[in-house]
Amino acid sequence: MKTFKYVALLTVLTLLASTVLSAGLVACGGAKPSEEKVLNLYAWSEYIPQALLDGFTQETGITVNYDTYSSNEELLAKLQAGASGYDVIVPSDYTVVILTKQGLLEEIDLGKIPNFKNIAEELKNPYFDPGNKYSVPYQWGTAALAINTEKVTQPITKWADIWSPEFEQQIVLLDDEREVLGMVLMTLGYDRNSTAPAQLEEAKQRFMELMPNIRLFDSDSPKTALLAGEVSLGLVWNGEAAIAHSENPAIAYVCPQEGCSIWYDNLAIPKGALHVANAHLFIDYVLRPEVSLLITAEFPYSNPNAAALELLKTQDPAAYEAYMGYEATNPPLDWQPRMHPVMDVGEATILWDRIWTEVKGGE
Repeated sequence: MKTFKYVALLTVLTLLASTVLSAGLVACGGAKPSEEKVLNLYAWSEYIPQALLDGFTQETGITVNYDTYSSNEELLAKLQAGASGYDVIVPSDYTVVILTKQGLLEEIDLGKIPNFKNIAEELKNPYFDPGNKYSVPYQWGTAALAINTEKVTQPITKWADIWSPEFEQQIVLLDDEREVLGMVLMTLGYDRNSTAPAQLEEAKQRFMELMPNIRLFDSDSPKTALLAGEVSLGLVWNGEAAIAHSENPAIAYVCPQEGCSIWYDNLAIPKGALHVANAHLFIDYVLRPEVSLLITAEFPYSNPNAAALELLKTQDPAAYEAYMGYEATNPPLDWQPRMHPVMDVGEATILWDRIWTEVKGGE
């Protein structure tokens, strides 16, 4: 684990992005006269910089109302229940598949998003949305193991190690059934997206055995418990690990032997959105290189915007090298065989939901 001062990198990114934005290098068109100047955004908590929202409003006159959720399941439940009024959402890969199957997304007109050209070619045309018909990349990353090496001195190389009794009440896990149960399945040697009832039942029992070690579930800010010393290790998002490491270099981030997840979050427009033109304007704005760097500065996940990373490389080569050399923001090559996507499990979702509810509820 490289222990560079990541906080310095975040400062550089913020200054760079703010400087370019202030220079007004790119003009953004306004909303159509027939559309009110409002955008209703529904996205993950701690994920959209206020500076981004303020910049968009200042430039277009469009007011952004930002509501938040903590999991893809929460997003799905709201949209499936008929929630209307949102113009842009930020679903993950497998959630795009589910929403597409259920007819809950509007098609995106890439002709109205010229900044789509800035996305790295390898992240275009993804397996979960061929042709980017319904989504464009926002951020990507991993969910892996964060360890406070000052409190945990013995090597932790496998997820199975965290079942040790010495970690009683010392673990934070994401409040996310697909990430947690997927991790448990991998410790048993199974596919993290298994739909086999017998394997899922075995995972349920294995998960129950881990419960005494779990202090809390937290998808919003799992870094908080790590930094406060309330826990010693946990399953966290890569961006959370990056921020934690910037404040305490003793916090390492590893992809265990069994594997870790790789995920892709996306900007999408829900079916029935009232401000579709505004939504396209917002998505195009987010894909500007300088705006994309604002996101990385505040929420340092992996950036899909090749033009943004090239801008960083040009303006501050040292900051670029630090970003590219850090495991949480740029997974190393030797992680790649062990990084597994979260896939739609179809009808088995009901079984996953039941197991998650029963174990967390102590049944």
